[in-house]
Amino acid sequence: MKFKSPILPVLFSIMSVFAFADDGFKPLFNSKNFEGWKQHSGTAEYRIEGDEIVGKTVSGTGNSFLCTEGSYGDFVLEFEFKVAEGMNSGVQFRSEVAEKELEVEIAGKLKKFPADRVYGYQYEIDPSARSYTGGVYDEARRGWLFDLKENEPARGAFLQKQWNKARIECRGDHIQTWINGVKAADFKDSMTPKGIIALQVHGIGKDKQPGDEIRWRAIRIKQL
Repeated sequence: MKFKSPILPVLFSIMSVFAFADDGFKPLFNSKNFEGWKQHSGTAEYRIEGDEIVGKTVSGTGNSFLCTEGSYGDFVLEFEFKVAEGMNSGVQFRSEVAEKELEVEIAGKLKKFPADRVYGYQYEIDPSARSYTGGVYDEARRGWLFDLKENEPARGAFLQKQWNKARIECRGDHIQTWINGVKAADFKDSMTPKGIIALQVHGIGKDKQPGDEIRWRAIRIKQL
């Protein structure tokens, strides 16, 4: 007669939990306060609701960014987001903040940045009919680096008014993005090898009603 110990299934369950927890990812948001984050560029409203960061549009300001105080080079970044219909947004990565007004040459042209301006790679969040969510835009520098004109599966992967899962992977000059498990962007660019991560609330014109919101949660990173 074989004896089956009830302890073994419990041990296997505990081991599975620890294996999942030790996948190399670390949270970027502690669900309590904005420790490790700082707002730059604009004056949009950011608040915390449970385990979510909520960004809200306000009138009379440009693009706003809630930025990590730390910089990251090679990594896998994952997060979930839910955005109001028609509200443009994005998540910066390997980006920079102009500490003072500066002028730099980019692609053969002089570019001016006012003090406190955030610029660099952006994971686009685009709930419009164009549906470029997951494409990569170079905020305040060169514009689109990888749009989704030729990627119909990715354009169709975004879920309107629902939670979406995003993934960004940077290895050297190789940049890749996903939206809900569907590959969106895949290209090489070496302009900025390291930088901050930031949550964008896009500026709106005075003729547009303020108060649209975007929510982020489960923001975590694995450095490579």
